[in-house]
Amino acid sequence: MKLGIVGLPNVGKSTLFNAITKAGAESANYPFCTIEPNVGIVSVPDERLEKLAQMYNPEKITYTAIEFVDIAGLVKGASHGEGLGNKFLANIREVDAVVHVVRCFEDVNVVHVDGSIGPVRDVETINLELIFADLETIDKKIEKTGKLLKTHDPKMKNQYQVEMDVYEKIKEGLENSLPVRALDFTVEERTIAKQVFLLTQKPVIYAANVAEGALGNGVQDNPLVQELTTLAKAEGAEIMIISAKIEEEIAQLEEAEKKEFLEDLGLKESGLDQLIKKSYKLLGLISFLTAGKPEVRAWTITQGTKAPQAAGKIHSDIERGFIRAEIVGYEDLMSCGSYTAAKEKGMVRLEGKDYVMGDGDVTLFRFNV
Repeated sequence: MKLGIVGLPNVGKSTLFNAITKAGAESANYPFCTIEPNVGIVSVPDERLEKLAQMYNPEKITYTAIEFVDIAGLVKGASHGEGLGNKFLANIREVDAVVHVVRCFEDVNVVHVDGSIGPVRDVETINLELIFADLETIDKKIEKTGKLLKTHDPKMKNQYQVEMDVYEKIKEGLENSLPVRALDFTVEERTIAKQVFLLTQKPVIYAANVAEGALGNGVQDNPLVQELTTLAKAEGAEIMIISAKIEEEIAQLEEAEKKEFLEDLGLKESGLDQLIKKSYKLLGLISFLTAGKPEVRAWTITQGTKAPQAAGKIHSDIERGFIRAEIVGYEDLMSCGSYTAAKEKGMVRLEGKDYVMGDGDVTLFRFNV
């Protein structure tokens, strides 16, 4: 999973990136301190692996991972190459989802490119540049499909017309400043739209970056946060509230200190943990687990993945020669105390090619090639 962290200059996105990846991207009080996209790989915390490790005593534990990309700050005119616009658009095309950091705090010592704090205005600045880029893309698709309607096999005319209707629907939305993710599509329309790879179709998590002292009880009542929450709901996007500065402090702590620090702030989890959960939800991802003496490991798949395709995440030979999957739910395995005990109690299931994998399935694939 690859997440792009975006935002206007000086909203705290590089500070957040530093905190969650500990990669040390440059952070400064001026635009474009991030010129090349910084990349950091973060292991996804999963206490299930730690519990399985206690049971199996493996040689190694392998967590699944998320790749974070800190993308250069954007300014008005980016869709026409202003500032670092061309870099921004190229980099954002490569990510699976966007974490859009929005400044929701006042600080006279940190300049704002527009001179004042305005979450919705800031979001619209970036969204409009992406919309302009998408309009250029969709206009090309409409022109090309229009030619196909006139010149190609009459048997294909209906399909081309269906595609044209979707493209025109997208264009109308974009011209009304609506990102593609905010449009209502049928299943067929959504499939067609996905094939165009539009920027405003990418799933978004808005990260409301608040001041250190504002985090905790009552932060939802912050007018700037409320403003951003209303916008996110209208788009069907996810929203989370973080303090990039606090995340930076948490990143320096040991695990025990981290828990105590969060408790003192009245928080149940760090911003990184929130972000990972929301990213999985947004992208429809789950993890199945494998466990043995050599390794305990988590594997990320999309919801609805069947057993053979899940096996293919481990190795293509396992998918090709798939016979069956031996599966026990993580909670069942823990309650039994061992795989052998789970088997004796009939909790280990034999599943075939049509089995849809569940989150936390502890799995042993049988195959023959």
